[in-house]
Amino acid sequence: MFQDPLCCRTAQDEPNCSGILFFQPKMLCPSALCCWLSGLILFIVTATGIADELSQKDVAFFESKIRPILAKHCYECHSAGAKQVHGGLRLDSRHTLLQGGDSGAIVVAGQPEKSLLIESIGYSGDIQMPPAGKLPAAEIALLTGWVRSGAILPEDRSTSDSKKSIDFVAGRTFWSFVPPQAVPQPAVRGAEWLRQPIDSFVLTALETQNLTPTERADRRTLIRRATYDLTGLPPSAEEVAQFVADQQPDAYEQLIDRLLASPHYGERWGRYWLDYARYSDGNATSLEVRGQAWLYRDWVVGALSADLSYDQFVLQQFAADHLPECTSADLAALGFLGISPEYWKELQLAPAVIETIVADEWEERIDAIGRTFLGLSIACARCHDHKFDPISTEDYYALAGVLASTQLTERVVIPEPAAQVVRQATEKVKSLRAELAKLTAIQAKSPDDKAKIADLQSQIASIESTTPHYHSSTAHGLIDAALHVLPAGKNHTKIEYKPGETLDLSVHIRGNPTRRGAQVPRRFLTVFSADKPASFQQGSGRLELAKAILNEGAPLSARVIVNRVWKNHFGRGLVETLSDFGTQGARPSHPELLDDLTHRFVEHGWSLKWLHRELMLSATYQQGSTYSREKVGIDPDNRWLWRMNRRRLDIEAWRDSLLVASDNLDRRVGGPSVVLSAAANRRRTLYAKIDRADVDDVLRLFDFPDPATHSPDRMPTTTPLQQLFVLNSTFMQQQAQGVAELLLAGGIESKEAIVLRAYRQLFAREPSSNELRFGVEFLGEHATEVPRVREYAQALLGLNEFIFVD
Repeated sequence: MFQDPLCCRTAQDEPNCSGILFFQPKMLCPSALCCWLSGLILFIVTATGIADELSQKDVAFFESKIRPILAKHCYECHSAGAKQVHGGLRLDSRHTLLQGGDSGAIVVAGQPEKSLLIESIGYSGDIQMPPAGKLPAAEIALLTGWVRSGAILPEDRSTSDSKKSIDFVAGRTFWSFVPPQAVPQPAVRGAEWLRQPIDSFVLTALETQNLTPTERADRRTLIRRATYDLTGLPPSAEEVAQFVADQQPDAYEQLIDRLLASPHYGERWGRYWLDYARYSDGNATSLEVRGQAWLYRDWVVGALSADLSYDQFVLQQFAADHLPECTSADLAALGFLGISPEYWKELQLAPAVIETIVADEWEERIDAIGRTFLGLSIACARCHDHKFDPISTEDYYALAGVLASTQLTERVVIPEPAAQVVRQATEKVKSLRAELAKLTAIQAKSPDDKAKIADLQSQIASIESTTPHYHSSTAHGLIDAALHVLPAGKNHTKIEYKPGETLDLSVHIRGNPTRRGAQVPRRFLTVFSADKPASFQQGSGRLELAKAILNEGAPLSARVIVNRVWKNHFGRGLVETLSDFGTQGARPSHPELLDDLTHRFVEHGWSLKWLHRELMLSATYQQGSTYSREKVGIDPDNRWLWRMNRRRLDIEAWRDSLLVASDNLDRRVGGPSVVLSAAANRRRTLYAKIDRADVDDVLRLFDFPDPATHSPDRMPTTTPLQQLFVLNSTFMQQQAQGVAELLLAGGIESKEAIVLRAYRQLFAREPSSNELRFGVEFLGEHATEVPRVREYAQALLGLNEFIFVD
């Protein structure tokens, strides 16, 4: 189906080529291969501007990992804020760091062994920095790796004065902070093409670029595209045939409505959200497992299927326990923060160490909140004012105070007062188990000890058996409780949560919890308030924070979710940096379209299903993906949407499609997670158990994101290991066996009949004359034998047509 990657035309340009997860490159001699690779690298560097511009990943790494080290250990003597700049060296700006100091350049990009910076922090030369003591090995490793990878660092907001305050007034005028407004539809020449309001904006841009849209896709392509987009599953051959034959003028609209009403819609779009929410069924194995994460996953799926408005969707994930309209089952919504990564806290260490670990947890949660809901890297302001966006360090600690007043805990998803009874019983059992553990740890047990052990075991069993709903499901949740890290003897620590109390944090100077600045009340970001932002007064402030994100922060929160939905329909966002709408992010390709669509989305009650209909009923969405050499010459990246992008299925949709093809898919919605590799697992891939410490090999092989962090997008790859999986894995062989049995069911008419049935079943189309001939030749004299048909089925399952959608 797709061209050789060494050909001048791309995989997206040849809809009728065949191959197993792409053809392999032509064999080249080593010198020719080196030349080709060098040319490819040069092309990539030139085309993407890597030589001149920094990637968002580079900026995020420097701001989150490298700059905090410099701020903590170096800025006191080597920054504009130092009382005296030592050695003529400043490390707080791109210009001064690259310039070096009195001893010359301190960094040789790509060569840490030749960099004075690395020599100094390694204490391997005459200069040893910082003078107070050698850095921890982990920080030395980070700095060394940073230099080795090119010492990439972004330019600051101001290179002349790092103390320059943030201009919040100017910040409010940046495009993404300005409230979106309805925009009149522009006049266009080809008005007959228009189907939805978005089409006029797209066509205006096309006409400006001397481009024209591609003709409408055929009906088979449309139903396959729409069904995958909304359910993550392929349409059946019968559904395709029925839609192709349906001549009603609203047949396509009826198709979209049917798919939006499917329970599988929530499964498909819930998986996108779980990427943003860094969903995981478990943390590191050394940490206590709290609650059942799958309840949050199922809540997300159910909320989306029910078309819970996006504003309510957000509110409940922050504060379902504070919303009177929420039921006990809605407490599972608190999993967005409830499933946050937790780090091991060795309480036999000093409080300063534990405070740093706790502060790291707050940073991770602020990063997830900022990037998911606002498209802002708020966590970059932990150690200093944000270098690019109007976010101050005080803003960061105002939000961190909300998290410092919130405890991650289990929530029983049953109504009160039964839930209170279960909580009390659970606490009692926890106390008894702790006492039991102490006694069972004693090597030589006296008769009294043995009697106490038996009594404790009896009490535990009695509570567990007599307490109504004791074994009810418990969700990852939250309660309002202030966190206190306290000394417990010399170099020992204890952690206390005080329910009902709140905690306003002091600024941690340069990110160091032991160096406290002014206290900051819990509140929202300053840039969203014309006056001084009001402090939060209701408990921890979780509910007020969510409301602020949706009200004052609506210019960002609404644009961000609209852009995410657009990306997952069209293959790329109107804003390509999906979780960065700040000054370092990309500018929208169609700003008026994004504003108008966002404005109407909010006016229609933040309904995601309304948004899907608005996009999918457009002429823009219904275009074909036909290649045009002339148009590619004008717009090679299809930025102006002159055709539909062909897209590769993610691991979930691809694996589910394989199970559908073999008639093995278990379509039940919801329930506990299952180990993906389990032999009997026939559930949708959404229900695979996700472990941050040990992601399943198949998921990792097919580009599943890191569940430890917010993931705005997946980067598809094509690797030899994927090809080997298709050719050799037990899973593929099992699905091929299932397909073969279906093809042979009901008796065999002829080899041609097997090939015809195979293409109708797998691709909902007739085979071409060449495909029919190849299939018949392959089956040969063994057409009635399951092993031969299984091999044929496995080859078809490996075709690019099975993993790509037009």
